[in-house]
Amino acid sequence: MNSLTSLSAHKLTAHERNLLNFSGGPGALPEPVLVQVQQAIEAVPEVGLSVLGISHRSKWFTDLVLDTEERVKRLLSLKNDYKVLFLQGGATQQFSTISAAFNRNPNWPAEYLDTGYWSAKSIEGAKPLKDGSTQSDPTLKVVWSGKELNYSQLPRNKDLVLSPNASYFHYISNETVEGLQFKELMGLPTVPRICDMSSDFLSAPIQAQEYSLIYAHAQKNLGPAGVTVVVVKDSMLSLMPKEFPAFLDYRVHAKAHSNFNTPPVFAIYVVNLITKWLELEVGGLAQMGQLNKRKADLLYAQIDQSQGFYKSTADISNRSLMNVTFRLNSPEQESAFLEQSKAQGFSGLEGHRSVGGVRASLYNGVTLQATQELTRFMDYFKNTDPRI
Repeated sequence: MNSLTSLSAHKLTAHERNLLNFSGGPGALPEPVLVQVQQAIEAVPEVGLSVLGISHRSKWFTDLVLDTEERVKRLLSLKNDYKVLFLQGGATQQFSTISAAFNRNPNWPAEYLDTGYWSAKSIEGAKPLKDGSTQSDPTLKVVWSGKELNYSQLPRNKDLVLSPNASYFHYISNETVEGLQFKELMGLPTVPRICDMSSDFLSAPIQAQEYSLIYAHAQKNLGPAGVTVVVVKDSMLSLMPKEFPAFLDYRVHAKAHSNFNTPPVFAIYVVNLITKWLELEVGGLAQMGQLNKRKADLLYAQIDQSQGFYKSTADISNRSLMNVTFRLNSPEQESAFLEQSKAQGFSGLEGHRSVGGVRASLYNGVTLQATQELTRFMDYFKNTDPRI
């Protein structure tokens, strides 16, 4: 990819366009994985059939799932007291499943953090269904909300008053819309900790053994849309109700190794390729985390050194390494920025529809080189825009 020197139009190859994809999701795949996916669409080498047509009951797929489970556990340094599941329905389905499974005691309501667009969605999705019975429904408790702060910052543990008897404690580790990310492990060690890590899962090392349940849909760092990874501790499975809808029951999926009903074979295959890439090419989550921090530091430096031309929307202590959100001085200026960035082959830079502005998502598949290209474009636009 050539460094940006002007806004003269030139035809970009598919390779160049993929490298310049900063979409909030589905996001860019790592180039080595994309090459393998392209080959597998025609034929998986060890099978000789297209990955789109291989039976989910084949030995190849059974072995693939087992291999992917083990790779996820190795990357997270987890022992065998955790199950790794590959489910359908996205993170949104988990909002309801988790509450229905574990928030069942009205005396010990689950506690939630309301820190942005997606945590608000998780709270709404976790509200109990009203079935007309006279039995008291368990409720959930929002222990902190950033709504009045326009979701511009996150709490610290010291800011929270938490119950040691809560059914569980739930939060979202990275808010993609507002560009906020927690930098510390939240919650009490004695309360089951449940976390939606959809947008930063496997992007850096975490204290995975401190969580009772982690869930993450794939289309950020893990692969294409269609599969959601759930990492659940065995002790949580024992807390599920005896009678529970089979399709929603983690125990059923664990016993079947995510092959209870027809699973998303293609999406799980790509997750397997991503975990191999992280292990064998990147070198693990520590190395991935360092690279992701370099990308984010580069972009935030461009914003902070622009003398107010670009304005970060997130509190500096809570800035996300995955989603860099910023504004320009006017809607017209933002429109011009987005239009000219598209002319240069950049994609996915529009802010979420609920907030507008600009958002650059720096998921695992986004390269350092692509981030450098974006900062060069930002510098060019700042120095040539006639509205300043």
